[in-house]
Amino acid sequence: MDTAATLPALLAPLALRGVTLPNRLVVAPMCQYSVTDGVVGDYHLVHLGRFALGGFGLVVVEATAVTADGRISHGDVGLWSDAQVPGLARVAAFLREHGSVPAIQLAHAGGKASTQRPWDGDGPVTPEDARPGELPWRTVSPSGVPMGAGWPAPHPLTVEEMAEVREAFVAAVRRSLEAGYEVVEVHAAHGYLLNQFLSPLTNRRDDEYGGSPENRMRFPLEVVAAVRAVWPEDKPLFVRVSAVDATRDGMTLEDTIAFARELTALGVDAIDVSGGGIGAGWEHPIGYGYQVPFAAAIREQAGIPTMAVGLLVDPQQAEAVVAGGSADLVAVAREAQDDPNFAVHVARELTAGYDAYPVQAGPRLAARDRLLTRLGPWTGPDPVQTKAPLPGPLARSGTPWRRPAAEGQASGVRP
Repeated sequence: MDTAATLPALLAPLALRGVTLPNRLVVAPMCQYSVTDGVVGDYHLVHLGRFALGGFGLVVVEATAVTADGRISHGDVGLWSDAQVPGLARVAAFLREHGSVPAIQLAHAGGKASTQRPWDGDGPVTPEDARPGELPWRTVSPSGVPMGAGWPAPHPLTVEEMAEVREAFVAAVRRSLEAGYEVVEVHAAHGYLLNQFLSPLTNRRDDEYGGSPENRMRFPLEVVAAVRAVWPEDKPLFVRVSAVDATRDGMTLEDTIAFARELTALGVDAIDVSGGGIGAGWEHPIGYGYQVPFAAAIREQAGIPTMAVGLLVDPQQAEAVVAGGSADLVAVAREAQDDPNFAVHVARELTAGYDAYPVQAGPRLAARDRLLTRLGPWTGPDPVQTKAPLPGPLARSGTPWRRPAAEGQASGVRP
């Protein structure tokens, strides 16, 4: 490739305010439930750092609680304390150094807080099943509606308490900036607190924050406005939404489009479009790319860039999402965990073999690929399968390894 104009859509840079993403591939927030007191350490440095080495343009730190009581579990990442900044700063610095834009998702779990880690169970923590020293805590929500059968009734937030939550988001945003993040995402999806305000299934308030769709979106919009006011003008702000509740009698796509229009007016730069989290099951079509139509509808009708998610597993499939105008970004989570080099593999497939591995790996892997091409597939059963040696050094035969964009080539994968 000689110029950025020849790039596949998925690998083209995207400028949002003063930040340019080197490509449209995003690692979505993935809760790991693997910290103590909200402080990240070596696990997260390795877990998230591998995605920068794997070529992703944007890497988003998992749902990061703005208060201790806003955690999903005792193992959640947090930013309610200055003591939590250094660990997250270490992650941001590594991501930036190795070619990815660091992002962080700020969240409050509301009525879905105080839950077990997934490998310990699938419901709220109780005194009987809590780990030693990890007792349950009182949860909060718009209206005190339990999040499911067997869940405790949360404490309904007063207006004064809502203001405290809003200010906790603001404080966490300031810490995000101190930690070196370039993008902040406000979590208003998956049945957590801001989503609970939006959904008629969990918001049954009779004041100015409940009832009509306009009233239900009031508090989430106040939080976003407060965040945008303190987040620097040259840095992008994302909001993650559930386009629809899990059940059809909850939040609708039309409700979310109206919410997205208000977010656009507040200066939000992109909507991360997911679904579900409130209501049992999933009463909508499901399959490969099943949430892409939501992202496309919001993009078209709210006039804002969107990020698509939902069983996006193939390079050509992901390229079609961006090239076809359904979304501006493609985010993967489970696919990234299964293949941390997914972005590099996408670049190779979409660009006739262009190698976007980092310099520490690219030459070795290119040499191996040339040898494998010469040998053909291993056919067995004998584990040893050889051919006569090459007449000259292997490294001088075949197509040479091409350095990534940092060395002057426009790969769209590495800056």
